[in-house]
Amino acid sequence: MTESLPILLLFLAVLVVGFLLYRNFALRAEIETRARRQYEAWRENDLTAIRQQYETMTRKETEVQVQRWKQESEVGIRKDAIEKSRAVILGKVSEHLVPFFPTFHHNPKDARFIGTPVDFVIFDGLDDGEVRKIIFVEVKTGSSSLSTRERQIRNVVKQQMVEWEELRVPAN
Repeated sequence: MTESLPILLLFLAVLVVGFLLYRNFALRAEIETRARRQYEAWRENDLTAIRQQYETMTRKETEVQVQRWKQESEVGIRKDAIEKSRAVILGKVSEHLVPFFPTFHHNPKDARFIGTPVDFVIFDGLDDGEVRKIIFVEVKTGSSSLSTRERQIRNVVKQQMVEWEELRVPAN
């Protein structure tokens, strides 16, 4: 029995050392896992913060570029708007004055301004008391072209798809 005590103690010591080694290994593995999780969480938070900073900087840079473009383009845009406005006003005034231009080959008294969808209807000979024909006139200035509606009306007139209709309203 006294001989088996040192063996038993030795066996217990080996068991304790084995258990401590196992526990040490398990704790190291757990520490590594926790450290890896904390590192990944820190890295993800850091990446999110960097992304947000990048988005903020990009947004601010875009706003600066848009403001710069507005400042650089504003003069040109205003000038273009003024030119277009002038052209429209000149066109409107010209439409009303055309019957008095030397290039207008009809009697101004025969012309009736409508404005839309065509500018004038000319009742050729109306002032003389004998209407010979009816002419639709669209006035254009510069290099402007007919609108889709104006082209459609021109095509209908050229195809002689014009009719007369008389509407009688009952008198009460």
